[in-house]
Parts: sequence; structure tokens; C-alpha cells
Amino acid sequence: MLGRIIVIATNVFREVIRDRILYLVGVYAIALVAVGRLLPDIAASAESKILLDVGLAAISLVGLVIAVFIGTALVNKEIEKRTVYVLIAKPVSRLEFIVGKHLGLSGVLAVLVAAMTLIYMLVLQVYRTPFPASSIGIAALFQFLELSLITAVAILFGVFTSPLLATLMTVAVYLMGQSSRDLLALGALSDNAGFQRATEAFYLVLPDLARLNLKNQAVYGIELLPDPLQLVANGVYAVVYIALLLAIATLIFSRRQF
Repeated sequence: MLGRIIVIATNVFREVIRDRILYLVGVYAIALVAVGRLLPDIAASAESKILLDVGLAAISLVGLVIAVFIGTALVNKEIEKRTVYVLIAKPVSRLEFIVGKHLGLSGVLAVLVAAMTLIYMLVLQVYRTPFPASSIGIAALFQFLELSLITAVAILFGVFTSPLLATLMTVAVYLMGQSSRDLLALGALSDNAGFQRATEAFYLVLPDLARLNLKNQAVYGIELLPDPLQLVANGVYAVVYIALLLAIATLIFSRRQF
């Protein structure tokens, strides 16, 4: 089983890389260098903070675009090209197919996040911008977990709907997941019991992406990050949530008739 999953994941990884996705790393590097050169002219007193913020935000944005647009099309593309018939005819289970697709795209995202983080630190060095390397490394790891989770969301929606609708739904989940804690706090302030229960239900169903968003803390140093036990708990939360999403996607996919 593991061998078949690795084969599927490797094929996805190679296919995505062949689509010149890595060119985005070059675009990121050029854009970050340009921002670094322009900042002294437009923000004389805060260029270091802005460069730190922009670099991390751009890594997240590039990864999100890839996770959403490629993730939602991974399964649909196989169906449209009818290559899914060949895969299903082989001794490959639906679970292996879904997990292999997810691992392949997650591998691409891991390479992209690592490459852009290294470029980010190199540019900060070139512009002599002080930065907390340890906290940025931890933030990059949790950015990858966040993107891997969004990839699972994209695959789930891509299993049973069109790529366009799946893209819109995935973006909606991402935006709501970023503000799910705010929604829960808003419900706690309300006197309406029904609204409170609704916000609590939304919080339980939606991914709490604030657990994985450490960009702001990383900018200011390791001392502002959650304690190690909390970091481990947040990482486990992401892995469990990904596993649940892939299990649901597998269940839906197994009910489709080809």
C-alpha cells in the first residue's frame, strides 16, 4: 500500500514540477529584491518591519495559490482525461489514490516553502535587516502545515464538484478559517443563544487556521511564539484535520461511479 501511495505521489510531484511551478520561486525572489530596494524611498523608518512582513506574507500567498488552483484540479483532471479509469482498474484503492495525490502536491509545497524561506533570509541578509532565524523557521514549517491542510480542503471539494466551484469554496474556507476565532468571540458577546450555538458549530467544523499562522510572532522573535507543547498540539491538530478531510474525500470518491 505504501509503495503504491509513493508512486502516485511521485507522479504528481513530477507533473506539477514540469508545469514550471518553480518559476514562481524566481518571481518571488525578484519581487522581494525590488521591494527591498524601494522601501527606503517610501518608508524611511519602518523598512525592516515591512520587509519582514512582506516576505512572509508573499510565501503564504504563493503557496495558497498553488494549493487552491492545483489541488482542486488534481482529481477532476484525471476524470476529464479519463485516466482515472486506468488507475481504478489497477490494484489501487481510492484511499491510496487520494492520499497519494495529497502527498505529491504537499511535497511540491514543501519544496516551494523551503526555497522561498531560504531566499527570504538571504535577501534579509543582503539588506542587513535583522531577523529571528529560529522563529522564522518555525513559522515556515507551520505555513507548510497550513498549506497542506488547504490542499486537503481543495482535494475534498474537487472530488465532487467542478474546479471553479471547488476553488471558490476552498478560498471561502481559507478566509473563514483565518477568522474562525473572531467569529467564536463574536458569538460569545451575543445575547442570542441560537447565534452562539451557530458560531460554536462553525468553529468546530471550520479549520482554526490561526493555530498555524505564526507570521506576526515570527517577525518579533522566538519569545513571542507559543510554548513548545502548544506548538506540538497545533501541529497534531493540523495533521488530524488533514487526515479527517482525506478520509471524507475518500468516502465521497468511493461512491462515485466511473
